[in-house]
Amino acid sequence: MKTVMADTPPCVTDTFGRDCFTLPILRQYATEKVHEALTATIRDGRPLASDIADQIANAMKKWAMEKGATHFTHWFQPLTGATAEKHDAFLAPDPNGGVMACFTGRDLIQGEPDASSFPSGGLRATFEARGFTAWDPTSPAFVVNAGTPLAVLCIPCVFYGRNGETLDGKVPLLRSQAALEKQLRRVAALFEITGEVRPHATLGVEQEYFLVDRALYDARPDLVLCGRTLYGRIPARHQQMEDHYFGRVPPRVLAYMADVDAALWRLGVPVKTRHNEVSPAQFEIAPVYEEQNLAVDHNLLTMQVLRDTAERHGFVCLPHEKPFAGVNGSGKHNNWSLVGPDGRNWLSPGATPHENAKFLFVLTAVLKAVDERAALLRASISSAANDRRLGGNEAPPVVMSVYLGEQLDDIIAQIAAGGQLACRDSGQVETGIPALPVLPRDASDRNRTSPFAFTGDKFEFRAVGSGQSCAWPNTVLNLAVASALDDLCATLEARLPAQRQPRDANGHTAVFHSALQDVLREAIKLHGRVVFSGDGYSSEWAEEAKRRGLPNLTDTPAALEALVDPATVRLFETYGVLTERELRSRHTVHQEAWERTILMEGHCALDLARTFLLPAVLAWEEQLAAMVAAVKPMEIIGRASPSRRLLYEHMVDQTEKFQKAINDLDEALADPEPAPSRVVAAVNQVRTFADALESVVPNQTWPLPCYGKLFFR
Repeated sequence: MKTVMADTPPCVTDTFGRDCFTLPILRQYATEKVHEALTATIRDGRPLASDIADQIANAMKKWAMEKGATHFTHWFQPLTGATAEKHDAFLAPDPNGGVMACFTGRDLIQGEPDASSFPSGGLRATFEARGFTAWDPTSPAFVVNAGTPLAVLCIPCVFYGRNGETLDGKVPLLRSQAALEKQLRRVAALFEITGEVRPHATLGVEQEYFLVDRALYDARPDLVLCGRTLYGRIPARHQQMEDHYFGRVPPRVLAYMADVDAALWRLGVPVKTRHNEVSPAQFEIAPVYEEQNLAVDHNLLTMQVLRDTAERHGFVCLPHEKPFAGVNGSGKHNNWSLVGPDGRNWLSPGATPHENAKFLFVLTAVLKAVDERAALLRASISSAANDRRLGGNEAPPVVMSVYLGEQLDDIIAQIAAGGQLACRDSGQVETGIPALPVLPRDASDRNRTSPFAFTGDKFEFRAVGSGQSCAWPNTVLNLAVASALDDLCATLEARLPAQRQPRDANGHTAVFHSALQDVLREAIKLHGRVVFSGDGYSSEWAEEAKRRGLPNLTDTPAALEALVDPATVRLFETYGVLTERELRSRHTVHQEAWERTILMEGHCALDLARTFLLPAVLAWEEQLAAMVAAVKPMEIIGRASPSRRLLYEHMVDQTEKFQKAINDLDEALADPEPAPSRVVAAVNQVRTFADALESVVPNQTWPLPCYGKLFFR
């Protein structure tokens, strides 16, 4: 019987990329010569001639104005972790005293936003205001709010200082990609792999987020100011029934998700998956894999669309890593892989022994990278928010380990031991890497407690925080793997003879196979300690990780020390990604952000406790006192009065403790140089008593919307 395939919904095929200035769009607005020039720039990095840039700018302006754009902006990524933009109108005076639409090649290629107020970690003095943006042609321009009076042409850019200082997340990412590309070409040469594709990393970012009702959000100053709740008692029902995950999407949320999808499709973002996450009011959106730089830009754009669309639906989108205590936090699952010049995914087990040998070589490099740069990878995902998330409620632990699954665990153990190799599914095979059996995809389960897990054809870096940009974690990951590949390639190259040897059907010699197996065995024996397939939450693993010598960096300040480690400085300088001064600036930026977040939350917690919670607590205490005093003498003998009196006495006791905790927090914050650890402890103590009081103060008296309303309304 013939199967009738349903047509793809028009909303996808007809509108995808409509608001994105791609190469096919350029072809409609410019000559073939201009199209070829930009294609060469994107593909090969060739510079654009000024006349070509003018023609591209004119085409882009015409296209954007047809979509209603009146302004353009250089869309860049300062060290705040968010995006930044300054809007300029398509206006210039004409000779007749009027105005005309104008957008030149210079406007397209370079901008000059004020750089003085962006964090620089000491790279720039406050009075040194000049900063520059430069167009990144590998990431297409796009129009937001197309067809409305709010339409703006956004041009993805890098951001740097007057003397060339790197002030953003995109420049290091692009440089790390170049370093990785060089080493992938080296691997291709060793394995005699050819092709026309530029080697690169791919990325697919699963984005988790919470939605809360706008009215309830407005009634929670902690959510408004800090992005998370500083107070809140866990309700009787939360995520323990395990019925929200992949459950039916509520109609109001589904309407929101549909609008998000439609907006992102128009912007060329290939979002594919949407579903309920584990906690009530928590959801996820995930795209198809893309080239890494574009995927990072698209994730930042996704976060922007999630927030903007929420406003129109009466929601607020919370990308914070831990907005609610006691339930799951939110992360970005950073699905990372590699594509070689043959256009194939090099982290996908192959169909031939030769392909599997290359796969195991790359896999070993990743193990080496995670082991050698574990502290640096931990530093790349550090923040005050992520510190609260990591290690609990399905978030991975802070100890960096790699999950491979039973089959790959067994194979690398055999390689480390030497001798014959066997696959659990295929029986005994001949000696040597070329004789490895076919390694099927998805041959193992997944491990949700692993921070860095192999999932069949990619590695999932699960520790990245939901609110942060993926640029910095991927910069570190690219560079760590590039360095590991560099070392392994150099070791293998040194063991191969200069003279030509008899070759097998794959073009390799027996000497090559023997040397390759030796290199893999030595590397796995040295770095296999990072492989762990058990429960990452268990106390036994913490002890085992300590015995293995794996770093356990529990907070951001401890993790950030990796950025100024001499080995890190050598790594970044060797591959031309950042100078020591630029690395130290990032240490300062992240450290200051952590400290400022702690102090901001401390002041917010103090204000809320004094102006919202304490008045409500005292009001209820007065009502209890009045009820006790109103009891008639004859009723004192009865059973009602003692229960009221006990309730009142308990209330007085808890209120006194609450007031003392508030005073302790006030003292911690009043210190001329407040100690963040002391502030955190004081905030936690205030919360302990506040949440306990929430359970005895009537709902109509408690001034903050409770977790139950935030979760289920």
